[in-house]
Amino acid sequence: MKQTADLKVFISTRDSTCDECGENLGRRAWITLVKDKGALCLSCADLDHLVFLPSGDAALTRRARKHSTLAAVVLKWARARKRYERQGLLVESEALEQAEKECLADSESRARRREREEVRRAELDQQYMQRFATRVREVFPRCPSGREVAIAEHACLKYSGRIGRSAAAKSLDENAVRIAVIAHIRHAETEYDELLMRGYERWDARAQVEGAVGQVLDKWEALE
Repeated sequence: MKQTADLKVFISTRDSTCDECGENLGRRAWITLVKDKGALCLSCADLDHLVFLPSGDAALTRRARKHSTLAAVVLKWARARKRYERQGLLVESEALEQAEKECLADSESRARRREREEVRRAELDQQYMQRFATRVREVFPRCPSGREVAIAEHACLKYSGRIGRSAAAKSLDENAVRIAVIAHIRHAETEYDELLMRGYERWDARAQVEGAVGQVLDKWEALE
């Protein structure tokens, strides 16, 4: 099977623009560098569903990396040392939660988890998220219970640039909702993340799982 080194995400030191979506990311943007395609924002790189785990707790980092199918090393340029230095990892939230459970004896890990949840709650626009979740359930009435909330939470994080923050999504446009649902299915119901971790290009990986995504959509949509 195709194997590569760890995926890398860089914290830019100058104004950056995503070469795929054209979004002006400003300074200190988190980007990936893709051969022949330039810099991509995390959303375009399909890494925006990952959560950041700062360096500092070796046991928690090791366990989160072990449990995360898709992960990326976060690097930042250190002028004094003239080299990129590791800031932490981007990992799947479920993997981080599992790692935290294994480190519950460590009070520092428990405090970090509480802080992360407080930040997340502050970033969520609860009313809008609930309306978005309701719209997901209307368009996809047969999706598993609770999935509409998970989809809305991911899509509607403030300042994320994700589909849920777009003008179309704010009007609860069906196509915007569908895009958010497809992104969720791709990560949660297929081997898409595993393919990315093996080094597949995003579009190749998407093509590989397109049929599986379509099957899940058919199951979740209303009967005509």
